[in-house]
Amino acid sequence: MKIQILGGGCAKCKLLEEKAREAVSELEIEAEIVKVTDMDEIMEMGVMMTPALAIDDDVKSSGKVLTKDQVIEVLKSHQ
Repeated sequence: MKIQILGGGCAKCKLLEEKAREAVSELEIEAEIVKVTDMDEIMEMGVMMTPALAIDDDVKSSGKVLTKDQVIEVLKSHQ
């Protein structure tokens, strides 16, 4: 599974990445966490507001920082 954190590297983007790492750790799943900072690539994925969370190139959330529990729910629904 590839988890993508989309954003320019702002504090909210870093916080979302932290919550995603916590969720992966709690679920004990194999996942690659990738930061996507290229704005052209982010816009190609249809994201207009960052931070955004995508799983395997499928955008699940944008414009807000999800809690660890929200990320866990997204990951469970994707499996």
